[in-house]
Amino acid sequence: MKLFYTPGACSLASHIILNETGLPHHLERVDLKTKKTANGHDYLKINPRGAVPALEISPGQVLTQNVAVLTYIGRKSDVAAFRPAPDSVEFFRLLEALGFCEDVHGAIGPLFAPDVPDVVRERQLALVTRRMTQVEAMLNARDHMLPVGFTQADALMAVILHWTTPLKVDISAYPRACALRDRVFARPAAQKALKEEGLA
Repeated sequence: MKLFYTPGACSLASHIILNETGLPHHLERVDLKTKKTANGHDYLKINPRGAVPALEISPGQVLTQNVAVLTYIGRKSDVAAFRPAPDSVEFFRLLEALGFCEDVHGAIGPLFAPDVPDVVRERQLALVTRRMTQVEAMLNARDHMLPVGFTQADALMAVILHWTTPLKVDISAYPRACALRDRVFARPAAQKALKEEGLA
């Protein structure tokens, strides 16, 4: 497998999960501004939407979107929590949690846009507050997003919450969410991914 990534972007979650599973993989960095890969390829020919992650699972066969990529990696692993049976409630709970991560992504991610007008920023921050309140409630009385323990959803949520630091968005009012982020990034697989992406 080959993971196309941009340092610190949501593709970091897939990188962490690949490291957690021990599955063999290669990495190729993507410049999202130029849409070129580190090897000089036109990234839009790999993923026409131009976003990361993209996971090449065989020559010419590429998966995109966090929900699909993270679920696929989990299915290929031998980590039980990452690969609930496809017809089980647990499988759909994992998809549900990953989908909720994308809701939080949609609240925080737009704040990276340059020159966001104040009125738009205030609207986004209100949405961040709403989503963070939901994250905090989800983590009530447990350390992970799902009862089974650490899953792909925790990795994705932690990466998204990590963006609040460079964005200078204060989430200290949400201690359970902050603790989740910190626990994930303390994991050896996450530390390794940060080093491999030049972020540590």
